[in-house]
Amino acid sequence: MDDIIKIGNRQIISNFISRIYTKKPLFLCVIGNTDTAKIPGISAAGANPNITDYTPAADVEYLHYGECRCIDGVPITPEGIPTPGLITKAAIELTNIPFMVGVGGIHIIPQTPYIYFGGTPGENISNGYAVKNPEIIFKNAMIFGKNLSKMVDYLVIGESIAGGTTTALGVLLSMGYDAKDRISSSLSINPIKKKLKAIDAGMNKSKVCIGDFKDHPFKAIEYFGDPMQPAHAGIIIGAATSIPVILAGGTQMSAILAIINAINPQVLKNIAIGTTSWIIKDKNTDLKGIVEQINPDIPILAANFNFSNMKPQGLQSYEKGVVKEGVGAGGITIASILSSKGKITIEKIQKKLEKDYEALNELYALSFWYG
Repeated sequence: MDDIIKIGNRQIISNFISRIYTKKPLFLCVIGNTDTAKIPGISAAGANPNITDYTPAADVEYLHYGECRCIDGVPITPEGIPTPGLITKAAIELTNIPFMVGVGGIHIIPQTPYIYFGGTPGENISNGYAVKNPEIIFKNAMIFGKNLSKMVDYLVIGESIAGGTTTALGVLLSMGYDAKDRISSSLSINPIKKKLKAIDAGMNKSKVCIGDFKDHPFKAIEYFGDPMQPAHAGIIIGAATSIPVILAGGTQMSAILAIINAINPQVLKNIAIGTTSWIIKDKNTDLKGIVEQINPDIPILAANFNFSNMKPQGLQSYEKGVVKEGVGAGGITIASILSSKGKITIEKIQKKLEKDYEALNELYALSFWYG
């Protein structure tokens, strides 16, 4: 089994990998909140809307401390399904990759060091408005990205924001991309009708039609996006002017690509997407199809996980289509493999995952929490 699935032009992929092979990256996780996540049934966190406010902070606290500090419990659902942050933490620790936290706009501030880009939490897109001052967030983030590029070999940038696939779909549709039946979900059954209902409601209230914001990415974010997006795009454009960048995530990253393509398409030559095999193998998701509409030369790399034989049932649940991606899990795994010259493998990461999962169970017994 190849540890990395490669999708796209083989020569472009080979060139990109050769530029980052053996190099040491920095991992940056950008977090945010959108009230869109509080629409019942639209997110894995939708059963308890208040939990969506805590999810991103809890994720990055776990990366730092191995526990959540903003709320009692650990980042595992009552069913035992863990946040993909467990994958991210395992990869980071095995390879000793440095990491940072960026804040786009959030209700619950993480009890960690973080970089703040000046945003506020996102509103419910069904109300016809979503993000205040996206250009300010973007410009602050771009300055940070430029400075970051002077200090690291390459950047891996992930996200944690509940409801993010819905806002990604809103941005893509408002910019005219065919994404309706291509976007992913953290749920095993994609609630696409609920996502489209929210977007349609927002378009009706704001009197915006599909494709109206083709050349207006900040308007797309303002009406249908979330505060993670302008921060993400700004950091990437600032950094990718000089160094390679891996966009670590699922179909949300296609919306980031669309935003970048509308602002500065020249930096796309320094960008690849790093995701998981669960996104690639999902029959209801078409990351490749969306990316090809934006730029067919963008490499897509996927960490080839298989949790079928993992001991904990909660980890096996990933094979049923739950969660799939998040907190940069796929991209940072790929970076771990490449920076270690292949010494860190999918197998080693999965073995560490089992140990970390069992350690959480022993430490907290039944005190589970995750949104």
